[in-house]
Amino acid sequence: MNVISTPVGQSVSRIDGIAKVTGQAKYAAEPHPPGMLYGVVVNSPIARGRIDTVHDAAARQVPGVVEIMTHLNRPHTALFEKAYMDGLGVPGAPYRPLHDGEIHFNGQPVAVVLAETFEAAREAAMLVRVDYERWPHNADFKVSLHQKYMPSKTRSNYVPPRPRGDAARAYALSTVQVEGRYHLAPEHHNPMEMHATTVIIEDDGAFTVWDKTQGPQAVQAYLAGALALSKARLRVRNPYVGGAFGSGLRAVYNVFLATLAAKMLKRPVRVTLTRPQMFTHVFRPEAIMDIALGASRDGTLQSMIVEGVTDTSRFEHNMENIVIWGLINYRCPNATADYKVAPRDTYTSSDMRAPGAATGVNLLEMAIDEMAYACTMDPLAFRLHNYSDTDAMHDMPLTSKALREAMAQGARHFGWQRRSMPPGSMRDGRELIGWGMATGIWDAMFSPTSARARLGQDGRLHIATAASDIGTGTYTILAQTAAEAFGMPLDRIDVELGDSTLPQCPTEGGSWTAASAGAAVWLACLSLRRKLIDMLARSKNAPPWVKQDTVTLEGGILHDVTENGPVSLSLPDALSLAGYDALEAEETAKPGLRGKISQMRKARFTHSAVFCEVRVDAELGTVRVTRLVNAVAAGRILNPKTAASQIRGAMVMATGMALHEESLMDERVGRFMNHNFAEYHIPTHADIPDMDVLFVNEHDDEVSPLGVKGVGEIGMCGTAAAIANAIFHATGRRHRNLPITPGA
Repeated sequence: MNVISTPVGQSVSRIDGIAKVTGQAKYAAEPHPPGMLYGVVVNSPIARGRIDTVHDAAARQVPGVVEIMTHLNRPHTALFEKAYMDGLGVPGAPYRPLHDGEIHFNGQPVAVVLAETFEAAREAAMLVRVDYERWPHNADFKVSLHQKYMPSKTRSNYVPPRPRGDAARAYALSTVQVEGRYHLAPEHHNPMEMHATTVIIEDDGAFTVWDKTQGPQAVQAYLAGALALSKARLRVRNPYVGGAFGSGLRAVYNVFLATLAAKMLKRPVRVTLTRPQMFTHVFRPEAIMDIALGASRDGTLQSMIVEGVTDTSRFEHNMENIVIWGLINYRCPNATADYKVAPRDTYTSSDMRAPGAATGVNLLEMAIDEMAYACTMDPLAFRLHNYSDTDAMHDMPLTSKALREAMAQGARHFGWQRRSMPPGSMRDGRELIGWGMATGIWDAMFSPTSARARLGQDGRLHIATAASDIGTGTYTILAQTAAEAFGMPLDRIDVELGDSTLPQCPTEGGSWTAASAGAAVWLACLSLRRKLIDMLARSKNAPPWVKQDTVTLEGGILHDVTENGPVSLSLPDALSLAGYDALEAEETAKPGLRGKISQMRKARFTHSAVFCEVRVDAELGTVRVTRLVNAVAAGRILNPKTAASQIRGAMVMATGMALHEESLMDERVGRFMNHNFAEYHIPTHADIPDMDVLFVNEHDDEVSPLGVKGVGEIGMCGTAAAIANAIFHATGRRHRNLPITPGA
């Protein structure tokens, strides 16, 4: 049987868009079960120490207060650290909320006030007073560098970069040398929807947990382990997520505290975090990279030496691959890299959109631009001159790499050929004009994923998988994939996501959801289609023509042409003839499908080329980004509209990295102090120009079953560097610290 409809590759609008703009989409803080209590978290104002006394008598007198939960009166929780390990698997000793009186970081929860109304809980929380025994702490990244280390293999799954040649000797012999320290400030995720949890106790005593998370099954496993709950009686839901950017990869303390309180009081509980409390958990780590590049006079790279450090907490060892990207992407016979982490008395840093690459690629691409100018070469020409067709670090072939084509198309669209080389040579009145560019690279990952396809008597196709849609358009692309695989109109397809009871799907992140969940949906729909035809073939009531190989399934109707002319059969009638009210199939997509997936025999990456124009006020030093072009090579694009939206969103965030975003630490108390949108600057509409996104034609049937690479993070990689490089071209001044602010 053939399928002839081809919705994949079309710019379909989001199928969940109407639900979102009309308020029908339900988020974690919106269910309102009868008898629900409101929880407000009380946070520690110190960075290290121990709780001496909790004074809560005044708080308990507030009308409506039901309980104040602390480490002194909480219910039993798991004793061993292993039970608190979450899906991200960060090495070390995971944070255990309200485990005991020891304080590990500023902002650590020390109590939860539970009341009949939010207002009562908030008022009482302000009346809770805690006496602390204060211990010395360090929250200064520069100081922590003196304690930098690499966790032992038993405490880490980090694989060191593979060196090649003799980088130190080659650098010493290089005619042209560039060396410097590059720095990225810490950043916080700040999604629109703040973290929240609503816990409902069902009639049979089971828990339904609505949580803002990127992985409902990961949160289910975490709560089951930490609170000794049965997975069979614990359901986690997140059908809609208002952005996350990695902040929901780990179980945030609100879900633990809300579920623990519900277990304690046997009532529904909601705990929501405020915007300042969003600065008391995960963040992109602060980073430095010491980069030394050596080249011959003709611009050929001879040596690359990269040493990087990021911060982590004292209780966990969060590590990111910030030093590998140049070693992979550029042809250079001598290259080495080293990486360590530096402990601070903060919460553990964690993944934020394009973890590792957003830091490492951007800082490295700033150094590459410096080297291009040191060799008196055009930055684009320099990158093409040192282009590698393989994964140079691992000496592995690639499933595909259309970066050369991306650079060519992006440059042509931007008009790069009109660029003058000397810095400060382009001007419009009092504004200095700069044109900069950079390349980007990100992993093209694939993870085993399951999906279920169900055909109902109403003729609708229901798709289900435990994937999360954090605003990326997952509902839409999975519906498109199902429509093409099964032959069903989009308006007759229902997609169910964000539920731990659905078929297994990894936590959303890493840009793997489109490739992985898409492949699972594709397989499930093909399997269901075959099952339907097989059932009809065995049915005595079915017309003979449905048993022919020439049957097509288009528009949700079976078609064929017989000697008597065209014939057709609706899907509800097909089910009835087969003797079923409904039919379903569940499949799991794994690497190795079709015998084509390269598994680990080939490296797989998404690539991009970013071009930027800035205008700098010659007197005030203010920077305006006036043009951005991003040419992306990401394999098969399932939906150009939603994919381009993903790239643009990442470019906005990268503009924040380049010019605005910086979490400012008061080392005296160990707290990020600009914990609101008045002081934590993010780009606004006035800061963002029109952004052109180009998708390069890149066929790759090895990277994933559908040839998809994913686009959620590649827009972060290289954009901030292109902006920094454009500022140099405008002003002639190099900046090695991000963000770049007036007066820097």
